[in-house]
Amino acid sequence: MGAPTEETSTETAENSATNTATDATVTSTTKNKTPTHRIALGDVTQNNLGQLKRLNMVLFPVSYSEKFYKDVLEAGEFAKLAYFNDICVGAVCCRKEPIPSTSPKQAKLYIMTLGVLAPYRNLGLGTSLLKHILHHATSGVPATPKFTEIYLHVQISNEEALKFYKKYDFEIVGTVEGYYKKISPSDAYVLSLKLVKD
Repeated sequence: MGAPTEETSTETAENSATNTATDATVTSTTKNKTPTHRIALGDVTQNNLGQLKRLNMVLFPVSYSEKFYKDVLEAGEFAKLAYFNDICVGAVCCRKEPIPSTSPKQAKLYIMTLGVLAPYRNLGLGTSLLKHILHHATSGVPATPKFTEIYLHVQISNEEALKFYKKYDFEIVGTVEGYYKKISPSDAYVLSLKLVKD
């Protein structure tokens, strides 16, 4: 349960029939059209939650509470595992933050974590995860609130992450001093992508 099944495509594709464990696969090919690797996204479930916990321990210098993981299980399309040739190597976890007193219901989407193990970076996994989130945040599905913004915190020294998000039009909109309690530097940039223009 939670492991991806293959769906061959040359680009990220959405599985519109049902919400299965796999909703996107990217297959690269060599000159003779033989697949060299598969990238797939899968749901986070109770059965694979341990994989997410292990990934987060390796990827991030902070610990996440059981409440974090409980919330992730309820995030639906906004929490995904990334697989490279059926090996879990990355994940994204987001939180919906309703904006009080808005009609129709509006919300911000906060990217709590998005990471890929170092040996699997620059292969399109992070891009697949982010594009999935962007697609679902802007698709206008009736059960989803209208998202006005996607935002996240990035440690000020994390040049790789800053470059990645800027490529998708995220902008630095602020700095939070002392955001991280047990790592140095402790300051974080707030990056934002406005989905609704003021």
